[in-house]
Amino acid sequence: MITRIPSVVLVAASVLLTGCGGGALAATDHTSAPTPASSSAPSPSSEVSAEAAPRQLPGVGPKTLARIPAATEQVVLVTGRGEDSPLSTLALYERTDDGWERTASWAAHNALKGWSSHHMAGDLRSPIGVYSLTDAGGLLKDPGTKLSYDQGRGFVSPGTGFEGEPLAGSFDYVIAINYNRQPGTSPLDWTRPLGSSRGGGIWIHVDHGGPTHGCVSIAEDHMKELLRTLDPARHPVVVMGDAAALDH
Repeated sequence: MITRIPSVVLVAASVLLTGCGGGALAATDHTSAPTPASSSAPSPSSEVSAEAAPRQLPGVGPKTLARIPAATEQVVLVTGRGEDSPLSTLALYERTDDGWERTASWAAHNALKGWSSHHMAGDLRSPIGVYSLTDAGGLLKDPGTKLSYDQGRGFVSPGTGFEGEPLAGSFDYVIAINYNRQPGTSPLDWTRPLGSSRGGGIWIHVDHGGPTHGCVSIAEDHMKELLRTLDPARHPVVVMGDAAALDH
């Protein structure tokens, strides 16, 4: 059962207390350092052709790959153009008998100043890492996701973005990224296991046409498709960062 914040608290909360790296909202996934995948895979052999080898996640190096739990069968891969760029690509991968298969790929925004391996509140950078995805919500009704979904009036984003674009509708649909939050709660939960200085409220949400404070954003239709696809029984995670960081 999802934990909901009393409506009086939600009404009092400003946009700085809602998602996208703002204010007091987020909470951490101790999957930010997930259990390494099994290391029992057979060593490469000259008898195994490139065509027969399992398909790997493109651009994901061995250290990053090792942080993906062995049970994970769905990966949301967010690859930033550069360490200081707000532009990225979000792709969805499914684990098959032949390895990882890409099933979707969409343009995305990340934080205004790019990426950080040590995200801090207000740094305007998205956190690099591997984080589980367990909880969703939004201003609008559940579009058919298998994730826990919290609909409520707390998912509002008034004002304008860094490029003067309106933010209205940005939180119509959100997926909480389990960075510095308590999994199994509403995206609006304020718990921050790493402390408030490490930021939080990092979500995947509806794109508003410009950089974010720390979140990842994609078009509304793509958000609904992602919500309908993610399945907690397949232990989905997001792997996110700039291309150079992910290639380690």
